[in-house]
Amino acid sequence: MNAAPVPEPSGPAPAHEPPWLALPGEVSDMLRPRMPGIVEAIIEAVPQLVPAYARPIEGRFGRGLRRGVAAALDRFLQLPGTRLPALSEESRELVAGLGSGEFRQGRSMDALLSAYRMGARVTFREMSKVSVEHHLGQGVVVDLGESILAYIDELSAVSAEAYAFEQSERAGAVDRRRTGLLDLLLLGQADEAALRQTAAMADWSLPPRMAVVTLPLDRAAGLRLRLGPGTLVIERETDVVALVPARNSRSAREDLDRALKGRGAAVGPSGGWERVPDSLRLAVLAAAALPPREGPDDPPIWADEHLAQVILGAEPSAITELATRRLAPLEGLRPAQRERLAETLLSWLRHWGQRAPVAAELGIHPQTVGYRAAQLRELFGDALEDPTARFELELALHAGRR
Repeated sequence: MNAAPVPEPSGPAPAHEPPWLALPGEVSDMLRPRMPGIVEAIIEAVPQLVPAYARPIEGRFGRGLRRGVAAALDRFLQLPGTRLPALSEESRELVAGLGSGEFRQGRSMDALLSAYRMGARVTFREMSKVSVEHHLGQGVVVDLGESILAYIDELSAVSAEAYAFEQSERAGAVDRRRTGLLDLLLLGQADEAALRQTAAMADWSLPPRMAVVTLPLDRAAGLRLRLGPGTLVIERETDVVALVPARNSRSAREDLDRALKGRGAAVGPSGGWERVPDSLRLAVLAAAALPPREGPDDPPIWADEHLAQVILGAEPSAITELATRRLAPLEGLRPAQRERLAETLLSWLRHWGQRAPVAAELGIHPQTVGYRAAQLRELFGDALEDPTARFELELALHAGRR
């Protein structure tokens, strides 16, 4: 007498097992004849329920959609009663291609994910009918629904990953082209036709006027976002250089001033593409010539507001020699007296010898101005009447106060 067979344990499958393992293998045989109808039901529902695909299901689009739906359903029918992964290598490649194709078509992932969810509803509805017709029981219907949801989750994840990869690859390629474009502009080594072609490949429009911004590397966090999408940014060893479209308006200047606040930045003069190297050079010179602005609320240095200081800082040895020669008459004085007379002389030169403005600027009595002016005439003599000497004296005095 044969022993009775030991019944298989019942209950839910372990959490690590795929939900389709609980489905009877014969479910696939029952469902397969209905596959063409399910494919067509999904194809018909796509343009009605997902606006991004509201187009005639024909031509290349129609063939691709029908092939993708049929392949996805065919793979699903291979899963009941097995521990197979949701996707084979072939079907994974197909699903990934759908994700990357969405990015290349300029659509968001939302459209494809909506199509997947809609396809899952249609599939579950049609397959449930078959289960009921064959009296497979409520348990099989539940397992079928869970299996379809898990399968769609895997399709969605693979497509989303491919979409993100394609997006990052595109962004990386554009960034590399934009870095090359900025290098060309900063070096000034390309003609306009080559620049415009390179700009088109980098998906960047060459603005009529632009300005260069330079700032320390450690102050550049979030710079691209603050300056906006029309900005080119390149990181160098110790600093960051940005090329910003420039508009001749007070509001545009104020906007850039706010965006660069607290970053220790310097902004070169704006101009056409051929002036970009000059804008960079003057921004760097301005940052070197003026006291650093490192406070969290300090505005950037605008080079075009400090061109005299930039000129003074361009050749320090020449300025030192000029100061030594022109300010020699003050050398024999006591330090405090020398400082007072130097301060008075700079104000006197700036205000063309008018006592009242000099007195107001220095906070002294006009008679004191007259007394100090007499001392200066004694020391400098006819040089105070010579336009060239006056200009050189002012340069030398400004240099001493940098």
